[in-house]
Amino acid sequence: MEAIIAELFTLMLMAFALGMDAFSIGLGMGMFQLRYKQIFYIGLTIGFFHVWMPLLGIIAGHFISDKFGMIAQYIGGILLIILGIQMILSSLKKEERIVIKPFGWGLIVFALSVSLDSFSVGLSLGIFGARSAAVVICFGVVATLLTWIGLLLGRKFQGYIGSYSEALGGSILLAFGIKLLLVF
Repeated sequence: MEAIIAELFTLMLMAFALGMDAFSIGLGMGMFQLRYKQIFYIGLTIGFFHVWMPLLGIIAGHFISDKFGMIAQYIGGILLIILGIQMILSSLKKEERIVIKPFGWGLIVFALSVSLDSFSVGLSLGIFGARSAAVVICFGVVATLLTWIGLLLGRKFQGYIGSYSEALGGSILLAFGIKLLLVF
């Protein structure tokens, strides 16, 4: 029981780290003064992608783990470290992001772009044998909630928090990647 609670806590932290990307972009998108109905659909769409992308990653991770064994576990830890560093570095850039309109194909592209990192984390988790259902539920719910919070805060405050949330998420993934490598 204690192992399950520890795994869920770890998954929730990872979900939070991945959702910070959607949160920070949602802050910017919230400045469009979106209607509440649009905010609702944007959050659900991003949550949907944060379910399917890690699930695809987990399936690929299980396959890689079965074929390559211990080497695959090192690769999973390294992927998390690279992803964490990438998120931290992108948060330090001062350039303005290209804004995608949050409806139609723009919403699909937006949701896909903020959930691609969850595929990589899903790949790592699949290599390590994480419970698939717990991963996708945690990632989907947290991403949806953080997106809604980001959009609503962006609508209200219009730009006070910025890229710090993405740096926090990157730091969490970096720490987990290092922890996974040190276990061996």
